[in-house]
Amino acid sequence: MKTYSAKPGEIQRDWLVVDAEGKTLGRLATVIADRLRGKGKPTFTPHVDTGDFVVVVNAEKIQVTGKKLDEKMYYRHSGYPGGLRQRSLRDQLEKQPTEVLRKAVKGMLPRNKLGRAQLTKLKIYAGPEHPHEAQAPTPLEV
Repeated sequence: MKTYSAKPGEIQRDWLVVDAEGKTLGRLATVIADRLRGKGKPTFTPHVDTGDFVVVVNAEKIQVTGKKLDEKMYYRHSGYPGGLRQRSLRDQLEKQPTEVLRKAVKGMLPRNKLGRAQLTKLKIYAGPEHPHEAQAPTPLEV
């Protein structure tokens, strides 16, 4: 018996919608990362993008445990000396709520072209509305 290897042309991609309201950040990110990679499918192939599209709504209502709202920091650098900027999770959720979940999922994907391609299939929206009704996404329970 031969091992099955998926080809890029024969992949069936589904659209899934996830409501992030009241969900824990890390636990939700692991489920989303697995769906983006296609790990739950019997046709999973590590070197081919076999994952589904994932639409996340209510990203601004995501929750964390413990004191992470004030102690977890997000860093960025301008490239100039002394250009390091930091922002707490609470501030990041107020200013860019979608980037909190995107960064958590990105850290769980491969660090190569494949991982960057898989991340493009993630659509995150802060509120309850999304423009992907035409794709008829099915709800994903987490």
